[in-house]
Amino acid sequence: MRIRTVVAAAAAAGTLGIVAVGPAQATEYSSALKIAGIQYDAPGRDSNSCSTGNAKNEYLTIKNYSRTTTVNLKGYVVKDAAGNHFTFPANHYLEPGDYVRLRGGHGTDSDAGNVVYRQNCNFMWNNDKDTIYLYKPGGSRADVHSYTKSGSDRDGNGYITFHG
Repeated sequence: MRIRTVVAAAAAAGTLGIVAVGPAQATEYSSALKIAGIQYDAPGRDSNSCSTGNAKNEYLTIKNYSRTTTVNLKGYVVKDAAGNHFTFPANHYLEPGDYVRLRGGHGTDSDAGNVVYRQNCNFMWNNDKDTIYLYKPGGSRADVHSYTKSGSDRDGNGYITFHG
């Protein structure tokens, strides 16, 4: 994430000050893993039926932004503002630049397919607004982002990109 530098000139005082301004919605944490994006509103009419629902079309993309470090997802925790959470239960290694999609619904986790299923057919993310937290296995925060449908989803497709 780029931090913009704002140069403010105080003409009356004849001084020049520099202030760092960051985005209002996110704080940078020292972690290789970041939330790259979220499909918070699954396409179609919401149904959390395990047999015919679309919960598996709701997903969170987590990416390893390191250039050199492979990260094991085991023990990482994803939460929302209401306290719903998912803990990665098994070894899943993300090579530098690799990503995983954490999907709702039931399915078979696949390193080759870059997918882990929550094994839960209930929706985790709110369609109007929510906050996404990513915690390291030791409990420290790796990343956090808040979104609103009206303010964050410019094209209205239910998907928001955070770190590009």
